[in-house]
Amino acid sequence: MPNSATPNAAPPGPPVLPPWLTHAMAPLPLGPLQPLLTLTLTRIGRLHPDLYGRLGEHAEKRFGIAPTDLPFAFVLEPRPERPQARVVRRLPPGLDVRIRGPLSGLIGMAEGRLDGDALFFSRTLSIEGDMEATLALRNALDDARLDFGVILLGCLGPLGTRVAEMLRRQSGQSRPASAISGGSPWN
Repeated sequence: MPNSATPNAAPPGPPVLPPWLTHAMAPLPLGPLQPLLTLTLTRIGRLHPDLYGRLGEHAEKRFGIAPTDLPFAFVLEPRPERPQARVVRRLPPGLDVRIRGPLSGLIGMAEGRLDGDALFFSRTLSIEGDMEATLALRNALDDARLDFGVILLGCLGPLGTRVAEMLRRQSGQSRPASAISGGSPWN
């Protein structure tokens, strides 16, 4: 007899880091993460120079991004002339936007692989604060078509780009080559 609950079952959400890994990372200092975060932000700005400017009036807002499966969070200030991000243990008060969700969901949404609306309405992702600023950030990210594999491994040149694509293929998340290189999407 078929399970009547199966057709209506919600699809599984994005993968979550195992709790033991989160607990193991908790006592580690945040200092070593800051240079990686700064390098990532610099590379994003270099590969996608219009990204921060597309935020318009919301470029001066402060965005808190809290991966629910990590023992730290990020504060992003995407000013076009000098974007900044810092790693923090907890999001501070006074942020314009707070976005919470599993790391893979946040990355998948930023890369355009996952539907932000679906994550929000399934309560996998929570957003508090200025919704106009949130939508401006989402639209800017959608237009940029980020690929964090290329952003993080691209400093290795063509080898890094190939490694990023290989890792993406192995995880079942392959993209058209133009999206990986930062070119126009195929459609």
